[in-house]
Amino acid sequence: KRKLAPSISPGKTWEGVIGGLLLSLLLVYIWSVMAGMPQAEQLSFIIIAMIAVMVSIYGDLLESVFKRVSGIKDSGQLLPGHGGIMDRLDSITAAGPIFMAGYLIKELLL
Repeated sequence: KRKLAPSISPGKTWEGVIGGLLLSLLLVYIWSVMAGMPQAEQLSFIIIAMIAVMVSIYGDLLESVFKRVSGIKDSGQLLPGHGGIMDRLDSITAAGPIFMAGYLIKELLL
């Protein structure tokens, strides 16, 4: 396995990034087909999802940098064994606004 950023987060790999991206895109595609979206709208959601996934990975790495700089291993005690609440929310807090902005832009353009 090829490490994504070994000095920041040694457990993350390029294979995990690609697998997560492909699975996310597949799920977005299936959801858009089941929702009966026109093809142009399906494509826009796939593009938005791809960007959101990449930003979520960045958010996860950024939170890892914050923890390393601060010299802490876990961001809290609320979720033992999971690194704390921020380890569960870091990707969402990064990708959520991007996904929402993409959705609003799509609504304006389509």
